[in-house]
Amino acid sequence: MMRLLLSVLMLAVLAACGTTAREQDGAAVEDRKAIPGDPAAGKPKPDTGLTGKPLVEKPVAVSPLKDPGNILSKRSIYFDYDSNLVKDEFKPIIAAHARYLQQNGAAKMKIEGNADERGSREYNLALGQRRAEGVRQMMQLLGAQAGQIETVSFGEEKPRCTDHDEKCWWQNRRGDIVYQGE
Repeated sequence: MMRLLLSVLMLAVLAACGTTAREQDGAAVEDRKAIPGDPAAGKPKPDTGLTGKPLVEKPVAVSPLKDPGNILSKRSIYFDYDSNLVKDEFKPIIAAHARYLQQNGAAKMKIEGNADERGSREYNLALGQRRAEGVRQMMQLLGAQAGQIETVSFGEEKPRCTDHDEKCWWQNRRGDIVYQGE
């Protein structure tokens, strides 16, 4: 009897193992038709980031004036000692800013002339003004309008470096370009 009971139990266990459960299919998706007048109809759904597509479709525009890779981000024109002649190495920078002003008629800038500490205060103010005017004249020759450019001299009042040697003074002999609103 015991054998019979064990045999029946074994058959029941084997029978239970032999049946396979039907795998569950994915959840059914309701096929919705666009409802007339629905403001969301026909519009693409926002990307949640789950599709692998970038969340930002268009790159964020960086102002060419602030883009470190753009020549317009260079804003200082350096001069030799006691000179207001623009060096050849800075002419492309001036040309780029002149072109920017020409293409952007509403843009306005100030050119701030500076000098190192050598010389009298009055002399350095005049030298700073000549430097700013030299940059302005070159920009106007290249197409910028006179009304877009203002000049001012700070002389030796706004040094970039305060040491008392040539390594420092060259940084103070400059004209700085500052756009309105910056």
